[in-house]
Amino acid sequence: MIYLLEDDGSIRNFVEYALNNSGFETRGFEKPSDFWRALEAEIPSLVLLDVMLPEEDGIKVLKKLRQRNDTARVPVIMLTARTTEYDKVLGLDSGADDYVSKPFGIMELISRIKALLRRLGEEKSKDGYTVGELYVCPEKHIVRACGKDILLTFKEFELLCLFVANRGLVFTRDQILQRIWGFEFDGENRTVDVHIRTLRQKLGECGELIETVRGIGYKIAD
Repeated sequence: MIYLLEDDGSIRNFVEYALNNSGFETRGFEKPSDFWRALEAEIPSLVLLDVMLPEEDGIKVLKKLRQRNDTARVPVIMLTARTTEYDKVLGLDSGADDYVSKPFGIMELISRIKALLRRLGEEKSKDGYTVGELYVCPEKHIVRACGKDILLTFKEFELLCLFVANRGLVFTRDQILQRIWGFEFDGENRTVDVHIRTLRQKLGECGELIETVRGIGYKIAD
């Protein structure tokens, strides 16, 4: 199930129609209040979220989703006419997994949705990984740093799994964008830096395990 929170009726109806005809079960909502009520009955596999909404803006909705245990890891794609770098960074820094600017091509949107859901359903390692005081179990979706359970967003978790599964290997920003987001950002590498920063902050002392390799990219300590 995909939830679409979009106050523009023409866009909402078009996207909902296109996704349903592409094999996705989709429900559209005009107002956040309707969206929150629907969440009490069913947690979706993915959320498409507009920024400019009545009642409360999309960034506030996104932050609330990330604060709830039952929706913290639900992938979220922002759909918005705000296209400045600041707006993109704000959305990604607030926990969005992808950012699609209006007007957008429906085929590109469907491709990005499929990429997110495909990675979500990929088979994970059952044994988990231990690096110093950091423990990551992809199968059970567990992250523990210095004995404390850490709550990460979907993209933050994928990024951490990439590092711990390839301990000691250096990934460039472009490689990370390809592996985690599944497409190129046309040189917009700020996305990776934002997620690395928030990931380090959430991991506390274990965040120091993620090393910056100057002029290249990032790796987890070997």
